[in-house]
Amino acid sequence: MKKVYLDNASTTAMRPEVIQEITKVMTDDFGNPSSTHSFGRNGKTILELSRKSIAKHFNCSAQEIIFTSGGTEANNWLLRSAVKDLKVTRIITTKIEHHAVLHTVLVLEQEYDIQVDYVKINADGSIDLTHLSNLLSDEQKTIVSLMHVNNETGTILDLERVSVICKQYGALFHSDTVQSVGKTEIDLQKVNVDFILASAHKFHGPKGVGFAFVRKNSGLQPLFFGGEQEKGLRAGTEAVHQIAGMAKALSLSYENLEEERKYITDLKMYLIAELEKHFPGFRINGTKEDFYNIINIILPFSEDKTAMLLFSLDMKGIAVSRGSACQSGSIKPSHVLKEMLSEQDLKLPNLRISFSHYNTKEDIDWLIESLKTV
Repeated sequence: MKKVYLDNASTTAMRPEVIQEITKVMTDDFGNPSSTHSFGRNGKTILELSRKSIAKHFNCSAQEIIFTSGGTEANNWLLRSAVKDLKVTRIITTKIEHHAVLHTVLVLEQEYDIQVDYVKINADGSIDLTHLSNLLSDEQKTIVSLMHVNNETGTILDLERVSVICKQYGALFHSDTVQSVGKTEIDLQKVNVDFILASAHKFHGPKGVGFAFVRKNSGLQPLFFGGEQEKGLRAGTEAVHQIAGMAKALSLSYENLEEERKYITDLKMYLIAELEKHFPGFRINGTKEDFYNIINIILPFSEDKTAMLLFSLDMKGIAVSRGSACQSGSIKPSHVLKEMLSEQDLKLPNLRISFSHYNTKEDIDWLIESLKTV
């Protein structure tokens, strides 16, 4: 059976060069990077070269890159330390963030009795920046947490503009950049964001490893305690092979960015043209101009097709989703679409289709053919 993978927003296939890099480090450089003997020093060298390599892509210093197990840990750490250690008394966020932010915010609200304000969302999924400014005009120690690219709709936040607004009101700015790192440029000298983060498995690297950018002199404290690894901010022996794989994946992503972005954009436009031809009543949740590798659509099918749609496509060998993979076991409607759509539209069959450079026009043709049989 033909297999078609169109769920790259939930995870990506590892590039062969990344697998090679990980295997090499696991085989040859297994020393603990905190050990002082030659095996340990080799591990430490790989660790620090990886850190420098990652920092270079964001125009920041290597000291500002802290390795984590991925996006969820980084979001929990950055937000919790902002409240506990930086004495933030208010978090401004939206109801369309990833649950790694939303659930963390709810717990902090209960534990520390902080104020939580949610910025309004426009019908196309974009953030109401006027409302953000209005909320910030009520001055108190605040962290603004807004994701760069929405993982369900691909809606893009203007990082630069939001960083200017936050600076104007003296607020800290945290952005969950899990969907955008490796897929678009972020210059941290131009964008005055305090904290960003990444998960390697979103840009063809290994699962279980990521990093946080923490602007220097932030005053953040660790989430958990033990050794002095990661500048004393993240205890535990670093997963050197995973980190080396992540650095390799990121370098390859940025080396091939122009070419792959154009290729994927063309694929997305081809899908839209095919949908217009075969399913003229379909609608895009968000806009055509949203992030190039994600599209979220409502299909002109009856409500009763909703429950079986993903199953039917899976039977044809096609992997797509209805939103965040972390919610895939849930029958509740997407919390993101809930903020954008009417009750009626929420019941209709929707799909999130997300691409990588490994996809082809033949994949799109098979998706269209399969949708015709649903």
